[in-house]
Amino acid sequence: MQAVILAGGLGTRMREETEFRPKPLVEIGGKPVLWHIMKNLSQQGIKEFIILTGYKGEMIRRYFLDLPALENDFTISYSDDLLEYHTDRGQTDWKITVLDTGPETLTAGRLKFAKSHIHASPFLLTYGDGVADINLEELRESHAGHGLPYTVSITSPSSRFGVVHMSDDGKRVAQFVEKPASTEKIIMGFMLLSTSVFSYIVDDEPFESGPLPRIAADGLLGAYHHDGFFHPMDTIRDQQQLERVYRSGTAPWVNWI
Repeated sequence: MQAVILAGGLGTRMREETEFRPKPLVEIGGKPVLWHIMKNLSQQGIKEFIILTGYKGEMIRRYFLDLPALENDFTISYSDDLLEYHTDRGQTDWKITVLDTGPETLTAGRLKFAKSHIHASPFLLTYGDGVADINLEELRESHAGHGLPYTVSITSPSSRFGVVHMSDDGKRVAQFVEKPASTEKIIMGFMLLSTSVFSYIVDDEPFESGPLPRIAADGLLGAYHHDGFFHPMDTIRDQQQLERVYRSGTAPWVNWI
């Protein structure tokens, strides 16, 4: 299976970091969040990735070009164009295609750039800024079980705030619930899509408000309910929280240690 990762947004809500680098390269535990996503997926069998870049995409290109040299000992000879690695650390079995989709392109428009590079159906589409303890085998089983060509992963987001439950007379606090899960559902990425999805892309538009509603209106969109960990990295506060979770040694998305 191939994974297509949307990694081109401006990241305006965490300008403190994205002024200098694209959001997918903002780090958790010394590694870009994009690397964390790919590492989790690769541990579950996905080795081929298509990265759709935009804003500061040249930095993502440079990161993957430099990654083998950053993680391995090597000898380089400029006189005879020799590059020899002496260790086998890192992601030597990954195949990565990096595509420049433009800094202002919307998500459906970005996906169109990948069409000629996608040879697997279904393929996985996700975002380059959200980590989860997604179980790909369960996602595949859900996708096969409903028999529809498209599946979105959905989850219940946690509230940013604690919730107070009052007594019946409204005069005292009966219960305090720390950041409860919402009863609403949100799309978290990790979508399994047939290659026929390109027939639903009619313009440079958000994938979430363009193709997906049209697919749902045709009765072709299934849902996989993810009850585990999911956390997008939209703000500096999110990055700091994910850093704390990672440093605790119990990060739910880390399946490679």
